[in-house]
Amino acid sequence: MKKFKSAIIATSIATLLSMGTAQSVSASQKVVDTMSSQLHLNYQIVDNDAANHGVDCAALGADWASCNKVTLTLKNTGPAITSNDWAIYFHNIRMILAVNNDQFKITHVTGDLHKLEPTEKFKNIPANAVVTIPITGEYWQISESDVMPRWYVTSSNAEPKVIANTDTDSDNLSAFVKPLGEQWKISPNDHNILMTPENRYQRNKDIQEINGELLKGQILPTPSKLTVGKETITLNENGVNLVLNNLSLESKSVLEKHFTELKIAVSSKGFNINASIDKNAFEKGVKGSYKLDITPQGATIVAFDESGIFYGVESILSVIDVKKPQVIPTLSAEDAPRFEYRGMMLDTGRNFKSKEAVLQLLDMMSKYKMNKFHFHLSDDEGWRIEIPDLPELTEFGSKRCHDLSETKCLLPQLGSGPYSNNSGSGYFTRNDYIEIVKYANARFIEVIPEIDMPAHARAAIMSMEVRYQRLMNSGQEQQANEYRLVDPTDTSNTTTVQFYNRQSYLNPCLDSSKKFVNKVISEIAKMHAEAKQPISTWHFGGDEAKNIHFGNGYQDINVAQKEAGKGLIDQSIEDHPWAKSQACQTFVQKGVVKNIEHLPSYFAVEVSKIIKNNGINRMQVWQDGVKFATNAKSFATDEVIVNFWDNLYWGGYDSVNEFANKGYKVIVSNPDYVYLDMPYEVNPKESGYYWAARFNDERKIFSFAPDNLPQNAETSFDRNGDVFTAKGTMDWPGAYGLSAQIWTENIRTDDKMAYMAYPRLLSVAERAWHKADWETNYQKDRQFQQGETHYVDQQKLFNDWNQFANLIGQRELAKLDAASINYRLPVPGAKIENGKLIANIVFPGLSIEYSIDKGNQWQRYQGPIAIKKGENVFIRSVSPNKQRTSRIEIVK
Repeated sequence: MKKFKSAIIATSIATLLSMGTAQSVSASQKVVDTMSSQLHLNYQIVDNDAANHGVDCAALGADWASCNKVTLTLKNTGPAITSNDWAIYFHNIRMILAVNNDQFKITHVTGDLHKLEPTEKFKNIPANAVVTIPITGEYWQISESDVMPRWYVTSSNAEPKVIANTDTDSDNLSAFVKPLGEQWKISPNDHNILMTPENRYQRNKDIQEINGELLKGQILPTPSKLTVGKETITLNENGVNLVLNNLSLESKSVLEKHFTELKIAVSSKGFNINASIDKNAFEKGVKGSYKLDITPQGATIVAFDESGIFYGVESILSVIDVKKPQVIPTLSAEDAPRFEYRGMMLDTGRNFKSKEAVLQLLDMMSKYKMNKFHFHLSDDEGWRIEIPDLPELTEFGSKRCHDLSETKCLLPQLGSGPYSNNSGSGYFTRNDYIEIVKYANARFIEVIPEIDMPAHARAAIMSMEVRYQRLMNSGQEQQANEYRLVDPTDTSNTTTVQFYNRQSYLNPCLDSSKKFVNKVISEIAKMHAEAKQPISTWHFGGDEAKNIHFGNGYQDINVAQKEAGKGLIDQSIEDHPWAKSQACQTFVQKGVVKNIEHLPSYFAVEVSKIIKNNGINRMQVWQDGVKFATNAKSFATDEVIVNFWDNLYWGGYDSVNEFANKGYKVIVSNPDYVYLDMPYEVNPKESGYYWAARFNDERKIFSFAPDNLPQNAETSFDRNGDVFTAKGTMDWPGAYGLSAQIWTENIRTDDKMAYMAYPRLLSVAERAWHKADWETNYQKDRQFQQGETHYVDQQKLFNDWNQFANLIGQRELAKLDAASINYRLPVPGAKIENGKLIANIVFPGLSIEYSIDKGNQWQRYQGPIAIKKGENVFIRSVSPNKQRTSRIEIVK
């Protein structure tokens, strides 16, 4: 009887507890539902030069004593919010240094994730009122895209919900981000020119429209030799007949698709295009070389190899005008690529990109003769490729959601919010990856996989911790430790560039780390073998394995002599990565490495052995990953290739020589010219990071001299819009290649990726394939500076660019339309002069439209238009297929 009574009592208590919990969750959920629907959030950047306006940024610990002020407002559109059981999580790419409202506090969680919550002084958020929260953040925020979407509310165990007006995947953040107004400068020393319609008009003023007949027969990228005939050939309904006996069926199928895309049929009765391989016809024997003759009797291609056939046919496709695709000019061309490596890097770790978007990118690369696809498959924020036997990498590491325990998913980052139904999450299955490699192979594109390490490895590390815990829970200790990537003794206090802690750095002193690397390389190598493109290059990553708090912009708060302009922090509590790992301390004690800071380069050497053992003879790496290695011969692979990514104006024009002279092959990858995640122009409405450049537009990239980096000081500016001086003080053996990069921190959608890539990628392809006659040869100790030296033939450069701009406007953009590419349409330049609207465009031939009734009716601009005094005029450009328009701006 006692047992029965005890059971009844226990059951009753459990019932009461569960009822209490249910009521608690219900109350918490009500708080979340109320706040997410009632609150209207606004983010206003108030001052990007707070250090000169009364804020002691140095005392707040800001890097280079630089900080900004933001006003955050919470407008309550309903009844008062009195509960203090809530938190608002948000993504912020700048560290929050101070909150100037004592009712609220902000805590950094990890990466860009922050938490806003009430303090003990919190009273309420009054009904139908606005609460203002002034905050101070590090550095500056000069673009609307700096602000991340999907701020979300949590409360106890309730389901989190996104604040409605912040819930977007697009770049249109106007629902909660106020216009920047005058806050578009990094500092008072920022001398860039804001791109208004008037300033843009001035920038475009020298560009002249070329008669279409004069563009006939021009090939992009530009061939080594070209003679255009006077005759033209008109194709009939049978189109072309591709007699490409040396080409695989897969590659021939690609070319057939490219013809049909331009509405040209492919049939045995069409205009003959014959191709053959004759290596003896080419004195230099460069892969991809071809000779092309188009006559009324047919087109003939003699190529050095299969890729030369492919490129020869692409050159025929290049001369076709979508407006009259049946007409092909007669011509003769001899051609060979400038660089062996003509590349594109795509980051899928920060924000995932669909397989379809990757395939589209590969297809466009092939049309412009680019041949290396650097596939960035992992980062702190996500692991993106399925690896057999390591399911946690994708089941956990590819997914982001609000799970503070991080047992189900990685914490949200970069605007992904609390859910896994957006580009913050996703991965390529094994079959997806094999399909991508096959697709690239048919287009003569080598896929170079990158698994970034030892830094930028948080997704892998946390995934293997989930695996470790799962196996430990089932008593399998040996298996649990097999692929573990952290040393449990490591208590190092470190901060990465993206504000992660020691969980971002894979431990290079563990055998389990090497075993993990071998497993991943061997499995991806199997995928390549199945795709019939064996891996010939493995990208190690290697970048940014450091603690940013030891950077030059900080100083120890305890030093007697303090320097002005540097942030004050307690560096005595800071560690280099792995400094307190017992495994790594043993390495230093035994002399395996000179010191802890040399561990990344040591690990690069160790991984090179694993790469070699997997039958791969080339290792590629971001250059800072090998900076402590003696030279390229320190590694096991036959070749070591570096992506050189120093900014030119900070000394990259000369430091590049150090790597070349140590035997590394150098791929020029400078962020201030060929990072396509930088903005197109200086304007807060243009998205993109800008730590390296305020703009990288098509003209700047086209004018880039990748094989003589000092020359660029004569044709461009530094980040502040100032001239700089450059001189190479060492020998330069020449670049191995040129690569553009797209990092995707604030590129959340496939369409945005296309917007950032095109048409800039055409300028990259031009410089990778063709050396222009205005590019000077490298000469040691020759100094360049804009306005002071005159080694570059500016007239040749302008003529070259003017033709290229006309080809884009009159021909290439229509081809991008035909391929369904969401490329960026440039905003026109315009001004009101003598009562008339005058407008121009960077790509002549592209239509300009204007409106004088707030955009209700648009008319095509065909010349100066009389405008009444006080009338607002709106301008935009329109795609050749009339389906899309540029951003709209007002001409004042």
